[in-house]
Amino acid sequence: MNSLNVYDGIYPALLTPFDSNEQINHTELKKMVKYLEKLPFKGFYVGGSTGEAMLMSYEERKSLFKTVIENLSNNSILPIAHIGAPSTITAIDMGLYAKSLGYPIVSAVAPYYYPFKVKEIMDYYRVLSQKIGLPFVIYNYPGASNYALNSEAVLDLFKDPNFIGIKHTSYDLFSLRNFREVKPEISIFNGFDEVLLGGLSMGASGGIGSTYNIIPNTIIGIYESFLKGDINKASSLQNKACEMINVLIKYGVMPSEKYLLSKKDIDMGNCRRPFSKLDKEAMDKLDLLVLD
Repeated sequence: MNSLNVYDGIYPALLTPFDSNEQINHTELKKMVKYLEKLPFKGFYVGGSTGEAMLMSYEERKSLFKTVIENLSNNSILPIAHIGAPSTITAIDMGLYAKSLGYPIVSAVAPYYYPFKVKEIMDYYRVLSQKIGLPFVIYNYPGASNYALNSEAVLDLFKDPNFIGIKHTSYDLFSLRNFREVKPEISIFNGFDEVLLGGLSMGASGGIGSTYNIIPNTIIGIYESFLKGDINKASSLQNKACEMINVLIKYGVMPSEKYLLSKKDIDMGNCRRPFSKLDKEAMDKLDLLVLD
């Protein structure tokens, strides 16, 4: 792993609470921010996949940005606004809005749905960087965008100093290793929680994930144990996280995480449709899990 820099560390990908009408519950969102900012996280990832951003209107996503940063009182927390959209114009608009609110970092998944050419994706990122002018984390999520970042693209894009990191949500840890090899100075965030330790061992300098909301001590323990060279402890904690993740996958990751976070006196509600509600069997199984 590279030497620590100002952006490296552990960032929960924030969930979004909804009320019974599937509208953002800003009251509970404020409570969630106040709860999470007391934990030893480096920052928050706001409005990403975990936050159900792709099920929201762009105005809703902006309101999410606003509520989170206006209720963040811990100045050591670095909030990252995810602005990814299929439309370059829309992503720029959200990025400039996040910048006006005071977000220090933005991030974007590659444009999705249409089969964009590699040049079009590269131009998308370049224009976002130029127009917004903030430190930028590329969200590499091949499973959602049908585009997989490679080392050649990293070398090309990261000539622009605004690009400071990659959120690597992929099981391809060989590519993660290669990103580190060609750009040793950048931040690389592991994206799949079940391979956090694997990602760290291959060159990640932190992580951004959803289970960080519900097992923060376990996740932070993996990271800190790895930094200290205590691989046995890190491995034990990773196995603990994986046991929980197996259950979450069986019943639906985000609906299950919302249910578990609600146990911390934050009413997260259900996920937006077409996500389904948890049934009694699922809730009974989730009740058996031990949270941090």
